[in-house]
Amino acid sequence: MKTVSIPVAYVPLVDAAPLIVAHEMGFAEAEGIALDLIAAPSWSSVRDMLAFGRVDAAHMLSPIPIAMAMHLGGVSTPLSAVSVMSVNGNVIGVGNALENALRAKGYGFDFADPIAAARALASVQKRPLTFGVPFPFSMHVELLNYWGEATQIADQGIEIRTVPPPLMASALAAGDVDAFCVGEPWGSVAVEQGVGALLLPGKAIWNFAPEKVLATRSDWADTEPDLVGRLMRAVWRAGRWLAQPQSRSTASELLSRKAYLDVSAELIDRALTGQLTVSARGEQRQVDHFVEFHAGAATFPWRSQAKWIANRLARVHGIPTDQANEAAFGVFRADLHRQHMVPTGGDLPGASEKVEGSIRVETPVASAQGSLRLLPDAFFDSRVFDPSAVR
Repeated sequence: MKTVSIPVAYVPLVDAAPLIVAHEMGFAEAEGIALDLIAAPSWSSVRDMLAFGRVDAAHMLSPIPIAMAMHLGGVSTPLSAVSVMSVNGNVIGVGNALENALRAKGYGFDFADPIAAARALASVQKRPLTFGVPFPFSMHVELLNYWGEATQIADQGIEIRTVPPPLMASALAAGDVDAFCVGEPWGSVAVEQGVGALLLPGKAIWNFAPEKVLATRSDWADTEPDLVGRLMRAVWRAGRWLAQPQSRSTASELLSRKAYLDVSAELIDRALTGQLTVSARGEQRQVDHFVEFHAGAATFPWRSQAKWIANRLARVHGIPTDQANEAAFGVFRADLHRQHMVPTGGDLPGASEKVEGSIRVETPVASAQGSLRLLPDAFFDSRVFDPSAVR
């Protein structure tokens, strides 16, 4: 099999691990491809590199291809999310001023309860909170807004400021933002630099949020199905390897290299194990499935997840719901995922949509092999999103 090189863009984050591991551990080579991994400084760079043909695939924030399909953000090249690369993996943190004020009120930084965290923030903050996020069309923004709408934070309001992930700690130290929502390891970097503390994991708001997707241009997916399949399978096998506890130390070392994240392996290990240090005091909190690459059909691009994102964007931007749903339908490509994953032997769900937020405990579901169990996907406020009820 002749090796084919595929240029792929990514932002240096822990959840880029499936691409890095596929390259470094031979999963791409086994599929007859070589990944030309190109680190990008921002999510707008990733979007533009993919949209304008500099790369053929990308590690991408899950809302970006949906926003593009809805003609938001100025670039509308059709993209396909052929797999979910990672679920969860974000942290919400606060700067030193807010941390000190919260501690003075007796807040214990349990890193678990979004309602208590919101109540505590509302008690110490009497003006809108400025949150740093990596991009306007991101799960970070959607989680913050969802949290804010359902809690006392709505009384103060949330202002969003875009900050590239590697610069988040600097923005916090400079007082450019009061708080942040960012993917690891950049929240832990803020803790290590002594400029902030971690308040919540993103999964405390939505227990199974699709964070990053493996995205391609839709025309490339249509004209190069063999290469798309090889890429998807290599990344899927890398995610399965990452999900094994014995792989974590090796993965942390790989990701820590200067060519990739260029931070200590210990910081990366915190995210992979879910053992987070939440403050400069050394307080530690365990979060199971803090970031998930494989279990519970984590890679499956549920169309219901795409519709949830599209409906959130539609509300903010005044787009009719039916248009949003139509745009979302063609982005999360459950059809291509089913087509190309068969050779892996992995089990796939029988449906392409589900009621988001309805799973409270690990649950068996109808699947191709009858062995699939989905992980909890509840929202913190117990609401559900039924895609069939949205018109």
